[in-house]
Amino acid sequence: MTTPASESQFVTFCLGDEIFAVPVEVVREILDHEDAFKIPHGPDYLLGLRDVRGQGVPVIDLRLRLGMTKTEKTPHTRILVLDVPMNSRMLTLGLVADRVFEVVPFRREEIEGAPDIGVRWQSDYISGVVRRNGGFVVIVDLARLFSSSESALTGVGAQSLEFA
Repeated sequence: MTTPASESQFVTFCLGDEIFAVPVEVVREILDHEDAFKIPHGPDYLLGLRDVRGQGVPVIDLRLRLGMTKTEKTPHTRILVLDVPMNSRMLTLGLVADRVFEVVPFRREEIEGAPDIGVRWQSDYISGVVRRNGGFVVIVDLARLFSSSESALTGVGAQSLEFA
């Protein structure tokens, strides 16, 4: 019998043909895709700001952040609004996903370490890999992905941008 402490819940989503997951506890809500308010001179993966319940939330094209091709909007495109713990503060951001699937439990012993070769993204942004349905689910380490020195998000997310 599996005890609750030996498994964690994850929200799974896809970018192209690849399946990713983030811990369910960081997901605030999942929204339909809407175009964001553009921010001048932002990095290419920063699509802009979106009003989420009165808060200006930076919206990220995760495909671009991971070195993939730009997201093409479809009826299935969603934005995962996340609250990511970053050092002593909380970074709120929206991640664009081609499709959001479900919440699934992964047992700790199922989670393998990140591969070092043969992948399109830098492995230091991967907290683990789970084998599922003949393929892999990549668990994204959001704090690492958005804490690099080149990330303009750490400044944008630190501000509380309120809409009138």
